[in-house]
Amino acid sequence: MPSFDDAFRRTLGDLFAWRRDVRRFRPDPVAETVLRECLAAAHLSPSVGNSRPWRFVRVADPARRAFVVASFERCNAAAAATYADARRARYRDLKLAGLREAPVHLAVFCDEATEAGHGLGRATMPEALRYSVVGAVQSFWLAARAFGLGVGWVSILEPEPVRTILDVPEAWRLVAYLCVGTPQEEHRDPELERHGWQDRDERGLVLIER
Repeated sequence: MPSFDDAFRRTLGDLFAWRRDVRRFRPDPVAETVLRECLAAAHLSPSVGNSRPWRFVRVADPARRAFVVASFERCNAAAAATYADARRARYRDLKLAGLREAPVHLAVFCDEATEAGHGLGRATMPEALRYSVVGAVQSFWLAARAFGLGVGWVSILEPEPVRTILDVPEAWRLVAYLCVGTPQEEHRDPELERHGWQDRDERGLVLIER
């Protein structure tokens, strides 16, 4: 049975606090051994029925990357148009992706046709498959941070066209598109808070008793 002391718990707390959504990357390559260790951490994540439905796809082909960038730019322009005046201008000032700079792109899919787990836990909540993938993404993210890497989750994309351009099975659903690399700068506070988009709720954890 492992034993975790107070010093470890404090360090773990620092890891959680310094896990940021990174959009500004240095061009330095990510060591393959480090990337593999982070992926191994992701594979330790819990999953409904022990189904492990996550599928990580490294996007290295320049043409496919360019397609993803174009998808982001279309979606970003459409999103900006939904805001009025000052909020729209503030939105356009935000840097919401590091797609051009990040040395590593990972598309993370949920295999919704997987037979692993024999359907356990999914009859009443089939979305638990995708929740399992989110858990794997978080594990990867924390491991990457422990190695000094930054991760940015890009959700401003067209999921189905991205799935098609990456030539993966039809039953796979895009859950996350991750940019991975060394951050240009380090900040403990979220970028959206720092740039005046949305403050954090300072109440902390709200536990409701019933």
